[in-house]
Amino acid sequence: MNVLVFLFSAIILFYLAYRFYARYISGILGVTDKRPTPAIEQHDGRDFVATRPPVLFAHHFSTIAGAGPIVGPTLGILYGVGPAWFWVVLGAILFGGVHDFVALFASIRERGCSMAEIARKALGPTGFLLFIMFTIIMIILVTSAFLSLTSISLTSLWPLDRLQLPADQTLLRTRVVDGQVNGVIGGIASMSVVIITLISPLFGFFLIRKGIKVWLSYLIAFALAVLSIWIGFHFPITFSPVVWMVIISIYTMFACQAPVWLIIQPRDFVNVQILYAGMIAMFIGVLVGGFQGVTLSYPMTNYAVGAAKMGPVWPFLFITIACGAISGFHSLVSGGTSSKQIARESQARPISYGSMLLEGLLAVLVILTIGSSLSYNDYLRVVWPDVGAGNPILAFALSMGHLLNTVTGFSVAFGTVIGVLVVEGFVITTLDTAVRLNRYLFEELWKSIFAKPPFIFRQYWFNSGLCVVLMFLLAYSNGYKLIWPLFGSSNQLLAALSLIAVTVWLHRAGKPSWFTLLPAIVMIVTTIGALIYALVVDYLPAGNIALATTDIILLVLSLGVVALSLKQLAAFRPRPTPAIQP
Repeated sequence: MNVLVFLFSAIILFYLAYRFYARYISGILGVTDKRPTPAIEQHDGRDFVATRPPVLFAHHFSTIAGAGPIVGPTLGILYGVGPAWFWVVLGAILFGGVHDFVALFASIRERGCSMAEIARKALGPTGFLLFIMFTIIMIILVTSAFLSLTSISLTSLWPLDRLQLPADQTLLRTRVVDGQVNGVIGGIASMSVVIITLISPLFGFFLIRKGIKVWLSYLIAFALAVLSIWIGFHFPITFSPVVWMVIISIYTMFACQAPVWLIIQPRDFVNVQILYAGMIAMFIGVLVGGFQGVTLSYPMTNYAVGAAKMGPVWPFLFITIACGAISGFHSLVSGGTSSKQIARESQARPISYGSMLLEGLLAVLVILTIGSSLSYNDYLRVVWPDVGAGNPILAFALSMGHLLNTVTGFSVAFGTVIGVLVVEGFVITTLDTAVRLNRYLFEELWKSIFAKPPFIFRQYWFNSGLCVVLMFLLAYSNGYKLIWPLFGSSNQLLAALSLIAVTVWLHRAGKPSWFTLLPAIVMIVTTIGALIYALVVDYLPAGNIALATTDIILLVLSLGVVALSLKQLAAFRPRPTPAIQP
């Protein structure tokens, strides 16, 4: 089937959802610009900083996007193009968009509180403790999965002949493996990420502190992105996967403690130029390719093969494709950073629901790019090899390279490098933002456990170090293939628990809550099913004590939150409160 059918259907549905459904939810919530936001009321120059919408959108989108809407669809397309596309579109509109919008709005109205603090207000101290422990474990899983993926992708190699490059080419550095000459792809992205990170403090000074004009900031950011890529081609960095794990862990240890304007905001603003460019390139490639007759070559449904490698299509498709459809991590970003930077309530809809739909479009483009451009045999060889770890980021990058080569004539190698670049900067963004969020959560956890937390528990470096060490140990001892199902389950379960928390929050304020309750129920049933299946079929038979124990803890904590939520919903009668009144 022609790729345009899937592309235009998704765009039309996303437009209608933003135009009507999101506006309907906005009316129920009572969005108004008459109330000052936490960024205005609690400005501190560190975490609470009123930020211009384009800059905040870039930060929010690049943080929630990360590798999720690329890796998830790349893995999930194994079940077939049809199920993957359907879940992304349906999920982004009815699940993810609603989840992100209400989570951000609730945090704004609760003075920039995290989702855990909102759970405290809605579910009480016990609910808060269960929620925060669950969230800490989930973030450790997501950072471990992304750290493992990053270390693999930054060392990506692919045979020169498969990149359509001659043996005497000079575009890429080469390395011989088992007698075959391979092009070094990952090292270019490595240097680009390093350059952008190093220049971020200076750019952040002018972008945030001096407030240079938006058009000029975009121009400078684009120039910096191009410069970093050019340097990467000429001076690629190549280390082993373990060395990359150590380097990235040390970097996140320091980055998550710095003020948001110093590294995170400016680096995200530059990184997002690459993501925007990559999305535009994919969009043009799919659009032009569609008019040229490009069709999807992958099976429309492929349940048997998917079940053999990942598990039954339900529930595993719905936890494999998380970001792009719905992701609990987004609620942490909304309550952890974005709600502290938003200047007006009316900006919540485009920054949250709008970002989610754009992420959904990215996931759709990934599905169409892979399904139309990379041979099915190469896809299985790269992502699901019989021996060794797969490399889904490389599979996506190769698909992009072949698509751009077919449509525009760009070399497959150049397009492949661009594909890796699209992903890598955002994996780093997700890592240090996630560690920063986990630092907040550990600080809140100690306050709930101790009347007066010991001195060491109040230190940035201790909480950051704890997050980083746990991330590194789990990633070092388990590959992403083992971590991803548990991460996907916990991530989607966190989304369900966040939806339950905001459902209680809305219920207590006398507001309709069906639009959060229904997706919460669906995700609770789905993710608990996935956790039980993985525990019984994968972790216990393999004797993986660490992941089995984590699985059981997540199940216990989530069931505790659900029980408390049902009790709260039954106990409280709807009554309006000033908390969310315009």
